[in-house]
Amino acid sequence: MYINVKNLLDKVFSLLGIIVLSPLLILVAIAIKLDSKGPVFFKQERLGLNGKVFKLYKFRSMCVGAEEKGVYETKGDMRVTRVGRFIRKTSIDEFPQFINILKGEMSMIGPRPTLTYHPWPLEDYTEKQKKRFEVRPGVTGWAQINGRKGLPWNERIKYDVEYSTSCSLYFDCRIFLKTVAKVVFMKDNINTGETVQKKYNK
Repeated sequence: MYINVKNLLDKVFSLLGIIVLSPLLILVAIAIKLDSKGPVFFKQERLGLNGKVFKLYKFRSMCVGAEEKGVYETKGDMRVTRVGRFIRKTSIDEFPQFINILKGEMSMIGPRPTLTYHPWPLEDYTEKQKKRFEVRPGVTGWAQINGRKGLPWNERIKYDVEYSTSCSLYFDCRIFLKTVAKVVFMKDNINTGETVQKKYNK
């Protein structure tokens, strides 16, 4: 029952977010175009509900082709543009995911959508880990307020599974409020190193 209400609320808040934040979104888009060559938006294939592949939207914060040089961003990463550093620190780069929510591909709260090949391919997840795909992926989630980018992937997935089996309005409100605090204080938004455990450590 809550899932149906959650899906409706997600779309309402996303539409309101786009309308209210439209002046900021336009300014960011212009800044990105003026700062570096390439498109305003970065699109990337991710795993969504039930492992279905979809294209996630972000404001582009790196130079074109940056993903070919590795998944992880590190402190002082030269691939990140000047505007990119600001929008990544403030999480503004995530705002285009309102579009993903309106398309029914994502939720405001849920496990962050993983790459199709990272931390490992879908078929390499254990049956228990695959429970993270039983809910729509989110812009923020339980793992993000418990370590965010510094958390090893096997630990992130444990938090994701916990969320997928305990999803509730109270849980979502708790995650949302703690996410706001993380964003305001710009905590845990840079990877500190490799966060993928070997398959046998999952």
